[in-house]
Amino acid sequence: MMRRAVSATALDGQPAAGPPRGSRAWLPVLRLSPLAACLLAAPAAIALEEQKGEEAAITDCDKRLCAMLLERNPQGGDLKCALTKTWAKSKIKHADNSKVSWGFGDARCTVEVNLSRAKIVAVLGEKGGTYRVPPHTAHCVVEQDGKLEKVTAVVAPKIVFRNGRAEQIWINLKSIDGPSSITYTLQLAAQLADTFGLFHHQMIKSINRYIERHCPTTQAVAAQPPPAGKEKASK
Repeated sequence: MMRRAVSATALDGQPAAGPPRGSRAWLPVLRLSPLAACLLAAPAAIALEEQKGEEAAITDCDKRLCAMLLERNPQGGDLKCALTKTWAKSKIKHADNSKVSWGFGDARCTVEVNLSRAKIVAVLGEKGGTYRVPPHTAHCVVEQDGKLEKVTAVVAPKIVFRNGRAEQIWINLKSIDGPSSITYTLQLAAQLADTFGLFHHQMIKSINRYIERHCPTTQAVAAQPPPAGKEKASK
């Protein structure tokens, strides 16, 4: 995971591979994404349009995650979200290294996010700890040479926290299936990140900014009373 941006992460947050860098690190690879494509045919390529409800689902999950991170109450339900994210080719950020730049078209991913509230709250304490995200499967479609190719990736990110801040992160790509040209790009990005720490600084910075800046702002906005007109309409 990106604000929009998981990312995976990422959690704006937040992470990671798939496309190479998501918008928000806590919805890392977590913000990646049900398939069912709403397609626009074009002579040279296929364009993927953002599906109805994508942004609303991400926003809702975002609010619940922020509440969990700020309140740090181990009592309550876990974070469960069904997320879809569509990226236009122009919006997919290229990695800093030319070897892993995005050479394909639009992309859409779906993921069922399931994060333990108790474990998240525990690692955010003073003693810190390692939060191991259970394996999540991202089902994606990627435009390549005018066709939509299916890509499936399993990731289990690992994040080390100290004093409520992220200090280390691993994408931990478990498996990936799809056309070799696409899977090679994503495997390379994950390998460079986890072996050489190529993207770690950006991902860690994104996670901490999400917790320390984005979430307090989101909660403050949510706490504001609705405008008078909207309140009357609601009643």
